[in-house]
Amino acid sequence: MPTGESRPSNAVETTDPPAPATDKREPATTSAAGTDAPPPSQKTAAPRRSRGGRKWLIWAIGLLLVAAITVWGVPFVRRALSAVSTNDAYVNSHVTFVAPRVAGQVARVLVDDNNRVRKGDLLVELDKEPYRVQLELKQAGVRTAKADLAAAHASVQGVIAQTRAARWKLQRAIEDVNNQVAQLRSKVAASNQAKATLTLAQAEFDRAQRLFASKVTSQEELDQRRETLAVAQAQVTQALEEISQIRVALGLPAQPPNGQDFAQVPPDLDQTFSAVREAQAEVIQSAAQLGIAPSSYQLTPKQMLEEFYRRDAQGNIDRIYSQLAQDAPAIKQAEAKLLSAQRDLDQAELNLRYCDVISEIDGVVTRRNVNPGNNVQVGQSLMAVRSLRELWVDANFKETQLANLRIGQSADLRVDMYGKRQMFKGRISGFTFGTGSTLALLPAENATGNFVKVVQRLPVRIEVLDYDPDNRPLFVGLSVVVSVHVKEPPTGPDAGKVIQPYGAPAPDGATSPARQSATAAHE
Repeated sequence: MPTGESRPSNAVETTDPPAPATDKREPATTSAAGTDAPPPSQKTAAPRRSRGGRKWLIWAIGLLLVAAITVWGVPFVRRALSAVSTNDAYVNSHVTFVAPRVAGQVARVLVDDNNRVRKGDLLVELDKEPYRVQLELKQAGVRTAKADLAAAHASVQGVIAQTRAARWKLQRAIEDVNNQVAQLRSKVAASNQAKATLTLAQAEFDRAQRLFASKVTSQEELDQRRETLAVAQAQVTQALEEISQIRVALGLPAQPPNGQDFAQVPPDLDQTFSAVREAQAEVIQSAAQLGIAPSSYQLTPKQMLEEFYRRDAQGNIDRIYSQLAQDAPAIKQAEAKLLSAQRDLDQAELNLRYCDVISEIDGVVTRRNVNPGNNVQVGQSLMAVRSLRELWVDANFKETQLANLRIGQSADLRVDMYGKRQMFKGRISGFTFGTGSTLALLPAENATGNFVKVVQRLPVRIEVLDYDPDNRPLFVGLSVVVSVHVKEPPTGPDAGKVIQPYGAPAPDGATSPARQSATAAHE
């Protein structure tokens, strides 16, 4: 081989070949090129520069390829190995259907489709005049109920006065019985005295009669003794009549049975006497209007009064009546009517306020289907409001991709609307417990002979973390490419779980009734 070809390329570029080699190549060059060949120095330099430039170009291209693989290829491979991706994903959000709470005619519609609204903004206004009339009627009803309550208080105070009077009438009846018993005993004592006087008068008359027979005394003295005896007999008869009268007035027999003493009476006569029982009945009748009744109608007046005074620890009658006045049935009935009238008034005020149909969330109006003049019913759909902030992505992962997915794992969200210009950050917040086919209106029937296995997809909810609707709005239904970083540790609530625990917070921060009941049943 020639000496120049056996050396390295850098030796060719830096050193001149020996003269004999040059002399040997010149005739060959001349014979091949003919008479128009360039000078020997030019023929040798051109191939050397061409070979050197190509080698540098190859080295540069190789370095660029290595750099490209390092910059783009390695991260791509790393992402492919550490992420689970799907392009079957779409933006979703809550939708609030706007409906009136009262029926009426539409007076104004203040929004249209695609208008952005805030929570509390007025959307539709109904005719308020019929509800103003109802409000005035309910206000009049409240005033009437208040007047009835005042009248009930006055009536109860009158009943309390009657009860007090009946109470003192009962006391007087008891005292009258005791007074009559005392009179009876006094009359019995007077009768005994009259009987003693009669015995003495009888003895003196007998002695005077004997003396008159012996001519010792005069007729005048005998007559005097006879008259004294007659007076004593009359006094005894009168005393017995008075005793009988008092005994009959006390409901006792005029003559005591079995020779008993006239002064003997039952020990509880002041509790069982008819006048006392009548007064007791009047007390019970008056007290019944205050909502109280004795524990038994067989109680004696004394027992009934003791039971009544036990309503207060100190037996203060004024405090007892004050409490009875508050709990009287007439008062309670009037208060209930007032409360009912007040609630009717509150409902009338609510109905008037419900004539203004407002937005319950921040969002954008869609599906408007109401115009001024329409008559609408309670619950009729007027429009819908889509939330701009409560957005999430429903990513339908294949069942073969779900093994390593967990709540709390981070995800990259690339929305087709923005392409590579904007990458959103997300986080898995939950799994739908059912594939799309099982949640369909008509689930697929695979119990037939023509079964073909199809890879199922499970919706996974991914919440958007860095979403700003004012700068980069997302619209419901937009296609999204989702990449979940399964190698990174999960973060946030319920991190690392597949099923949310009992009592997990609802999207609005509260606990849903279903979760509350589930928690109570679990406990």
